[in-house]
Amino acid sequence: MIGLVTTAVTITGFVAVMMLLIEYLNVLSVGAWQRRLADRRWGQYLLAALLGAVPGCLGAFAVVTMYTHGALTRGALAAAMIATSGDEAFVMLALIPEKTPAVFGVLFLLGAFVGALVDWVAGPRATREPADCLELHPADRCLCLPSVRVIGQWRQCTAARGTLAVALGLYLVAILAGEIGDAEWTWIRVSLAAVSAAALFVVVTVPDHFLEEHLWRHVVQRHAPRILLWTLGALAAMHLVTDILHVEQAIREGRWILLLAACLTGLIPESGPHLVFVTLYANGTAPLSVLLASSIVQDGHGMLPLLAHSRREFLVVKAINLAAGLGVGALAMAGGI
Repeated sequence: MIGLVTTAVTITGFVAVMMLLIEYLNVLSVGAWQRRLADRRWGQYLLAALLGAVPGCLGAFAVVTMYTHGALTRGALAAAMIATSGDEAFVMLALIPEKTPAVFGVLFLLGAFVGALVDWVAGPRATREPADCLELHPADRCLCLPSVRVIGQWRQCTAARGTLAVALGLYLVAILAGEIGDAEWTWIRVSLAAVSAAALFVVVTVPDHFLEEHLWRHVVQRHAPRILLWTLGALAAMHLVTDILHVEQAIREGRWILLLAACLTGLIPESGPHLVFVTLYANGTAPLSVLLASSIVQDGHGMLPLLAHSRREFLVVKAINLAAGLGVGALAMAGGI
């Protein structure tokens, strides 16, 4: 049990570190390049799929915002939701770092293709229920190196900044000491140390508003506890399946049922359930086709704002994702993948 908790804490720490950096880069990258791509039809599909492929919910939220404001078509929205894996993408990077980039690449290309196909079949239709105002994640001005402000901020250090700095510092020390991650200095351990140091730099330098609103409230309070609980639950379930009940052979023999279960689970607009299939694949119990189908259908909680905007459009996009996931997953499984 201690080993499961240690592994869950290690994975959650990596996820939180990556989310801190993505949150930071999201603010810095909001600019004219998004608007220029959105002005072109194929640019819309590529932009939406690219934003969806970015780990976490921010890219999906941005696409929903642009869609509800009439800036993107339904096909572009579908492209983003096929490409995204929500917060589970961070866990995939932690558990299966060798395979995850390839999965992201497949999701990106498939999302752009399906998005174009949707608009070709149904027409490049924008939302029928435009939002008056749906600012899901407003951009902030983030100064990377405000040297004078940094000194003042540390003289009046908030509890959030101090807690994050100490936690990240200890996490980095544990990585350097070999207590977390690989025992040898592999590329995984080097990458983990690098992103942890970068996250510590962000926590040390960003303005108080950015740290409180984006890092503390969004990442630490909202996401980290949920990811820890779901990760621990998924690992415990895998321990039960493989080490106690020994039913992994039965799961392999019922792979078509597992494929259907993965796609139906992906309909849940929530981060977490997909982790069961991530851990099944990481342990060699489920084939890649199941992981791929689950990743196509599920979108973390990126679709929740659309559900608040229009239940009809939420169901339409989810139906598109389900069809794509079942189709691609079945073809891949039939091909022995």
